[in-house]
Amino acid sequence: MTDLFGGSPEHTLSDADVSFLDTTLRDGEQAPGVSLTPDEKVDIAMALDRAGVSVVEAGSACTGPGERAAIDRVTDLGLDATVTSFARGLQRDVDLALDCDVDGVNLVVPASDRHVEGKVGSTREEVVATTVDLVEYATDHDLWVEVIGEDGSRADLDFLAELAGSALDAGADRVCYADTVGHAGPEHTYQVVERLADLGPTSAHTHDDLGLGVTNALAAVSAGADLVHATVNGVGERAGNVALEEVVIALQHVYDVETLDTTQLYELGQTVARTTGVRPAPNKAVTGANAFAHESGIHTDGTLKDDRMYEPYPPETVGRERRLVLGKHAGRAGTRAALQEHGVSVTDEELSAVVDRVKDLAKRGRRVTDADLLAITETVTGETRDRRVELLEVTATAGSSTPTASVRLSVDPTVLGPEVEPSGVDAFDATDDVDDDRVERVASGTGSGPVDAAVSAVKEALGGTTDAHLTAYHVDAITGGTDAVVTVEVTMARADDEVTVAHSDADITRASVQAMVDALDRLLADDEPRVAAAPE
Repeated sequence: MTDLFGGSPEHTLSDADVSFLDTTLRDGEQAPGVSLTPDEKVDIAMALDRAGVSVVEAGSACTGPGERAAIDRVTDLGLDATVTSFARGLQRDVDLALDCDVDGVNLVVPASDRHVEGKVGSTREEVVATTVDLVEYATDHDLWVEVIGEDGSRADLDFLAELAGSALDAGADRVCYADTVGHAGPEHTYQVVERLADLGPTSAHTHDDLGLGVTNALAAVSAGADLVHATVNGVGERAGNVALEEVVIALQHVYDVETLDTTQLYELGQTVARTTGVRPAPNKAVTGANAFAHESGIHTDGTLKDDRMYEPYPPETVGRERRLVLGKHAGRAGTRAALQEHGVSVTDEELSAVVDRVKDLAKRGRRVTDADLLAITETVTGETRDRRVELLEVTATAGSSTPTASVRLSVDPTVLGPEVEPSGVDAFDATDDVDDDRVERVASGTGSGPVDAAVSAVKEALGGTTDAHLTAYHVDAITGGTDAVVTVEVTMARADDEVTVAHSDADITRASVQAMVDALDRLLADDEPRVAAAPE
């Protein structure tokens, strides 16, 4: 195999043995607006470990007591992964990392003259001497040590090689090429990493400012890097770090290089999206909502005939399922398949009517949700179904006091299971009125806002017996003025089943709760897979 990036064929991607260092908990948290609690860091760290990530950078011990407490939580998990702390070129940072009982440190020292002279006011000679001292100090304390030359993509290559060689000679386990500002292209990345890899074990840390994060990571691996720094979903400062899942699947699918347990990638991405509040773009590779969604009639028909017709690899590879999306491009084959996934059968004549109505709805600018499809079909066929959960009333209050809400639901008793009594939490009060085949449940709850409080009340009213959870929440104002009507769209999941429902109302809390209850009703109707909503 010839080299892809202009270097010698000594290193090739197909022969690579690659591991990953995930820095979601450190570099990913530097994205604007992202702040992870200790519990959230624990959740992400455990998900990374399940996927087989080799090194988890848990944070920066030098940041403060709160960050050190979070790192302590991660180090106490007993992960298979090596747990590290980011450390600047200061002995104090190494000492703080030691206090957190980490396995190692990612020692960051300036590499470009811009950083050596302009940022820290030092000289090349002083940086090398300080790095050697710190490596020796850290290794004397039994720490795994990686030395990262910050802004390495803009550093003088001879000096970067001198710095890396001195660090390795002093006992560092590895050195890292850092394209700190996403400055470089793949040819330069290959040239630098090949030089460093000749000295010893080399990592690569790339950013996506030029949209070249994955390309540069692959160039680095091709040049001899055996550890790739990445973040889940590519979350990070500016345009983000290289996305862990994208490098993993590119290595596996294109070059037959096995790294992580790819079936964990989607759930890992969902965990990070939920905890950071940063949802991947719908068209993002691997974890984006549309990565395995098919709306076009031609594409859907082809996909139904051959799963691989319009997909590079099966969605199950990354722990996902294929979605047949309904919109203005919907065709007969896709619509019939979507209905079959709901356990609904229609005649050819009924199918034609459903397709026409779906297209008409989509052409008016509406998203065609699961509830829309089933409601249209029920209208066309004249068949109705008994609801499992129905919202009767919702009230909510907010202001200077804690937001509270109460709901009244009509529920099929089989939904509640044998335990219908509330959990006993003081903030909640639930009562039952039972008739022949329905249970009326009333509950109240508190939250960070009236919508959150109402969601808590619904969960309490159902006695915690449903394992459905909210995965997406979107609000659109569809009229102007102070009396604007809003449309709330929610996506809820239950095991591998997912449903999207929209509801419009002048009251955002009522619209939110109605949409969620309707989604729960659809999820609880049966255990068959659901069709997803059409994207905007």
